[in-house]
Amino acid sequence: MKTTVFSLMAAAAVTLTACNNETLVPYDIAQKPAKIQVKGYSKPDSLQLRLNGEPVLINKKPYYAGNITADVQFVVDEGETDILTVNRKDDGKEIAKYVINYKNLEDFKTISFFNLPGLFLQAAVTKPTVNLGRTGFMFIFPNLGELSKNGLTEVRGVLRKANGDAVLDEKGKAVVFEKIGKTAFTDVQVFRNFTGSAVYLDLYKAGESTPYTTVELKNGVRYSMIVLQEKDEAGKVVVKGDINVADYL
Repeated sequence: MKTTVFSLMAAAAVTLTACNNETLVPYDIAQKPAKIQVKGYSKPDSLQLRLNGEPVLINKKPYYAGNITADVQFVVDEGETDILTVNRKDDGKEIAKYVINYKNLEDFKTISFFNLPGLFLQAAVTKPTVNLGRTGFMFIFPNLGELSKNGLTEVRGVLRKANGDAVLDEKGKAVVFEKIGKTAFTDVQVFRNFTGSAVYLDLYKAGESTPYTTVELKNGVRYSMIVLQEKDEAGKVVVKGDINVADYL
């Protein structure tokens, strides 16, 4: 007999029971308790979490949007696999899948995601602290190399003004993002506001001193949590920074 329990924030516990053939499965099978903290956000789509195909209720509801927070608790049996998925309400499409077993359980203490139309980030998203009179930038590049096939897993970014001058932080140093990667936002880099409607991010491959591409970004926004994306424009791969996640928080 295997018992699975969902323990959810602000929701009653739900117990599901699935019986195994007791003549084939020993009673003393090794088990581990799993407790996964889910931190998500979705706008405007409603989503559903499913554990082994069964809906996870949050606040007694099977679908949810906006901030999504839950503790999912269950028992993992040695030799078995548990599947946690994120599905869209409208069409039931699975947009994320987490395969959890006895050996990799420690890798799933926290699951974070951010869902917007046409964009699903498996990353934690928290608006940074930026004082008045300052601008803060952060970057993530989830589809780096997907279209360009350049094999890159991270790039280096340097901010500059339209006249070519480097954007300087409050210590007078150039604003540089050493590792812009696919799975997490960079640390925030803060600088004093300056006039000019645009700011430019030069992207460099490792070990190179000439940028391989430049992204034009909107200046004058206090919080800029930019999702960089490779896009196909007329058969040419370009990099855009059109989505500011902070606009949705």
